[in-house]
Amino acid sequence: MTSPAGIGSQPAALAREVVLDDATLVIRARDGDMRAFEVLVRRYQGPMYRLALRMLSSRGDAEDVVQEVFLTAWRRLGRLREDAAFVGWLYRATTNRCLNIIRARRPVADADLDSRESVDAAGSPERAAQVSEQLSALAVALRRLTPEQRACWLLREVHGRSYEEIARVLGTTRTAVRGRIARARAQLAEVMAPWR
Repeated sequence: MTSPAGIGSQPAALAREVVLDDATLVIRARDGDMRAFEVLVRRYQGPMYRLALRMLSSRGDAEDVVQEVFLTAWRRLGRLREDAAFVGWLYRATTNRCLNIIRARRPVADADLDSRESVDAAGSPERAAQVSEQLSALAVALRRLTPEQRACWLLREVHGRSYEEIARVLGTTRTAVRGRIARARAQLAEVMAPWR
């Protein structure tokens, strides 16, 4: 049997586990609080990794990009003008680093996107094979887009960023973003038509 004191202390312990917003964590991290920065890393490393992986089609390159982005973020926290703009800053840094890598690359053979998660969840072997083929076709189609189109499409369709945010990330206009996304959607729709 639990004592009344034990019951009362449990909610008090839970109350201490307050989820802090990004701006508060950035301020604390800037003041040298490594734990605050670790919370930011845990919060955003997954989305940044998925973005980099889809842009680069290489797990190793994606891991390197995310590591570089967070190291740079730690070193440059003092330069961040708006504390609440941290996530936008991460998206911009990740996207720009990926675009630089894509531009520097020579054409390479197909790389494996981490499709095992989707295949495992698909159920039957036939369905798993179909999902695997669809993911492979999508990976090929994404690589055929220009790097800017790919970045715009991924930021909008996969990461749910607004046109304004994407324009800021890529240093372009909202109209240019809309155009790139429209062209990317058209190209992807054409390539993926057999899978409908």
